[in-house]
Amino acid sequence: MATVPPGIRLLVSFDRDQWYRALTFLLTFLLYTSFHLSRKPISIVKSELHKNCSSVNELATIASSSSSQQPSLPSLHTGTDCSWKPFDKRNYKQLLGAMDYSFLCAYAVGMYLSGIIGERVPIRLYLTVGMLTSGLCTCLFGLGYVYNIHNLGFYIFVQVANGLVQTTGWPSVVTCISNWFGKGRRGLIMGLWNSHTSVGNILGSLIAGYWVSSNWGLSFIVPGLIIAVMGVVCFLFLIEHPNDLKSMYAQNSSPGKSQAPTNSWNGVNGHTEVYLQYKDNKTQVYYYNEDSVQNRKSYDTELLLPRDSVCVPKQPVVVVKREPQPSAISFMGALRIPGVIEFSLCLLFAKLVSYTFLFWLPLYITKTAHLDAKKAGDLSTLFDVGGIVGGILAGVISDKLGKRATTCAVMLLLAAPTLYGFSMISEFGLGPTIGMLLVCGGLVNGPYSLITTAVSADLGTHKSLKGNARALSTVTAIIDGTGSVGAALGPLLAGLLSPGGWDQVFYMLMIADFLALLLLLRLVTKELTSNKSRPISAVELKEH
Repeated sequence: MATVPPGIRLLVSFDRDQWYRALTFLLTFLLYTSFHLSRKPISIVKSELHKNCSSVNELATIASSSSSQQPSLPSLHTGTDCSWKPFDKRNYKQLLGAMDYSFLCAYAVGMYLSGIIGERVPIRLYLTVGMLTSGLCTCLFGLGYVYNIHNLGFYIFVQVANGLVQTTGWPSVVTCISNWFGKGRRGLIMGLWNSHTSVGNILGSLIAGYWVSSNWGLSFIVPGLIIAVMGVVCFLFLIEHPNDLKSMYAQNSSPGKSQAPTNSWNGVNGHTEVYLQYKDNKTQVYYYNEDSVQNRKSYDTELLLPRDSVCVPKQPVVVVKREPQPSAISFMGALRIPGVIEFSLCLLFAKLVSYTFLFWLPLYITKTAHLDAKKAGDLSTLFDVGGIVGGILAGVISDKLGKRATTCAVMLLLAAPTLYGFSMISEFGLGPTIGMLLVCGGLVNGPYSLITTAVSADLGTHKSLKGNARALSTVTAIIDGTGSVGAALGPLLAGLLSPGGWDQVFYMLMIADFLALLLLLRLVTKELTSNKSRPISAVELKEH
């Protein structure tokens, strides 16, 4: 007999729960990758909406001087013909910043509501509707190119609508992944998982960059179709909680009525079923046979059988007991969880820095390195590559030390001077720029990744909640919603400050990093002075 291939032996070594856990990890990873993939095109298309038309102006000047003796004719090209109206004006940076602000402001406001709604509706359906609607909004922006729409109000409306529906994503996927993975090595697992943010940004940059110079409408339409398709996949395959599978298998394994032996039980009035009634009107899945019937009083039960002596066959009887569901936590109740306010405000400034890079880095590279839109978009993906490494390192270090706040604080402390170095070194050529992009990406996105994943999951399952699992979505939404306020302010401030020079933008980013650090000082002090702190990897995996 031939030996079983090692690959097959590896596959069968995993049990059913491990396969479902891997499916949830991969599926939620891909789902939120598509969210970020659909957000990225606007930063790539900015340089196409307003081009550098100096070369066109020079050609027009030469043509007019060479034909100075001939009657003047209207110029076929002006300094703004190569740009897309209404972004062809001198205040184009403010207009582009207003589009970013409209999306992110709607996202920030909607996030607070999204977490509360997500606790009260099925996550799978909630996420599916959000992804389908987001795909529609993203496609609508691209259709502005197809139908030659130059109304600023149209683009602002689409951005606001897209910002609102995209809030369905983050609380939903974090709740799902936290339901399937306990606290053991949560930093490492979520550090790996949260790389979907950078992977989505990279794919979004590459997809949008492929069409940006020829047909920028497709830079939005293709990502919009991708997130819509992933919404259908979510509806078909997402499993919200391991208990959903347990209830399904319990129903499948329960014996049918036709399978119950009735040799010694003739029933009452033709009915062969055994009924249990609970005085407290509560039900719970409880398997028992005739040997354990006498324990029924401990469950406050009363067996309804005829008064005559009967013979009950030995067979399992399923009794479903529904424990009263814990009520969803209120907004103020979530704020009272220790650490929620500090990490929320810290994320406000950390996300301000991250999203300023997300929306303005390609344009900055275009203006400073004098590259076209496609090359600048490709180069900006290195920031996200560094973000993947930074997020994983932050998770691993915080797991080993058992100190989430301290890990974030150290990375924020290193990020501020690195940002200044990037603003200086980026003027010395492509090589130094590549290196600094990787370092900045790791230090900027590391704390952002850790707070939005492992920290949010830790706080959403805090011991003060006494096992109430219905707080996770609300806590996640509060933290990410507060961070999204910073995400809205960052690109807006960048649009206002950049006309005075890019140095002012980098000074603003460094100040934001220092403020994020200051907000964590109390938690850092508490972690460093606590004698009970231990590596999180030592926590028993009882929650799996």
